[in-house]
Amino acid sequence: MAGPGDRGIVLRAARDADGAGVIAVVAAAYAEYPGCLLDVEAEVPELKAPASAYARKSGRFWVAEGGGRILGCVACRPAPEHGLELEKLYVARAARRTGLGTRLLDLVEAEATARQAAYITLWTDTRFAAAHAFYKAHGFRRSGRRELDDASQSVEYGFRKDL
Repeated sequence: MAGPGDRGIVLRAARDADGAGVIAVVAAAYAEYPGCLLDVEAEVPELKAPASAYARKSGRFWVAEGGGRILGCVACRPAPEHGLELEKLYVARAARRTGLGTRLLDLVEAEATARQAAYITLWTDTRFAAAHAFYKAHGFRRSGRRELDDASQSVEYGFRKDL
């Protein structure tokens, strides 16, 4: 799924063998924020084998690969009332502001269309201000707030886009 200006980055369905690369991208993103800790074993073990983990959830997981490494990822799974929940949208710092985040979001939006979803929803940490701006620029609106009892003591904003 390469396109003009993508610098050789290919979007593809994730394989379980991509787990280490996905974890590296997510861990690097978390490390940019004080107090944001990635505890794979306790909180996101699905990252170790993303393809099979999301298949069990009736979802999808994609990666962006370039230069022999994972540069980004995104996942989705069914949400209540004919919705789709976007999860795990991360882009390596070196690949940001290249349109890669939009390309990954487009995969989820295409999946939502294919499933005839009524909406897409997501949760993102309140510290991820650039992500909030990205989602708003793509038609999402803030739709809630929740506190998690996780290693990072996260507070998250919900976002929703009606289709």
